[in-house]
Amino acid sequence: MDLFKAVEQFLSHLHLAKGASTHTIRGYRLDLTSFLNFLDGESVTKRSIRRYLAHLYENKMSTRTVLRRLSSLRSFYRHAIREKWVSENPLEEIDSPKKEKRLPVSINYDQIQHLFSQPDLSSYLGFRDRAIMELFYSSGLRLSEVTGLNRRDFDAKGLVLNIFGKGKKQRQAPITQTAADWLVRYLNHPERDELDSQAIFLNKRGTRLTPRSVDRNFANYLKLSGLSERVTPHTIRHTIATHWLENGMDLKTIQMILGHTSLATTTIYTHVSPKLKRAVYDKTHPRA
Repeated sequence: MDLFKAVEQFLSHLHLAKGASTHTIRGYRLDLTSFLNFLDGESVTKRSIRRYLAHLYENKMSTRTVLRRLSSLRSFYRHAIREKWVSENPLEEIDSPKKEKRLPVSINYDQIQHLFSQPDLSSYLGFRDRAIMELFYSSGLRLSEVTGLNRRDFDAKGLVLNIFGKGKKQRQAPITQTAADWLVRYLNHPERDELDSQAIFLNKRGTRLTPRSVDRNFANYLKLSGLSERVTPHTIRHTIATHWLENGMDLKTIQMILGHTSLATTTIYTHVSPKLKRAVYDKTHPRA
């Protein structure tokens, strides 16, 4: 079996049969080619896989990265077994490392306002970036969900967004009037030049904005703001979830808005907020 060709066939299967996003395909390709390049023509065995894992740790890869690489390999070999490309799965006796339990990072409302004041609103691109920030904080969207938005997904009157999330799962998310106003003004901006008439967020060439570009622009604004380097677009998602919880929204509603499959994923925000911990403590302690 030519492993490089098999990987491309597997990625094609993910795209065509599973509807995997470009971002997901890119991740799988990175993980699988990393392993194949390490092998350098050597046969895949349990021994070579363990050497690869040791190599990742020697190069200071995080446990999260190692887990993702292993997950990609497991998915590939499950597919290879189904397609009868191989007769045995070399990962069957390979144990996964324990996942690091890290709490999501969030920032306070004053920091949100400071960060959002960084884009230059006198420029078209700065106006676009402010609209993106407002949307992140309004609805807790993932980066790929923001860049994947089309005009038809935005109901300005009903204040609702139609979202296609992980695994192409569809949900509706509310949007604040503030964010909706920013979005409408951006869509009607006099300097907006569309080559892609469907996409909401466009680059300077008029085609759909990519997640990588948003990440890069966000990093520039973060540097200007002087806030922690740990803050990313995903931090804004964590932040609004924490703020919702602090202001009384129930976990089930937050789960539905964020598009979490499991309520356990949403529950982690109860551990993030010092304000919420204090409120629960004061309410439940007999002598508080």
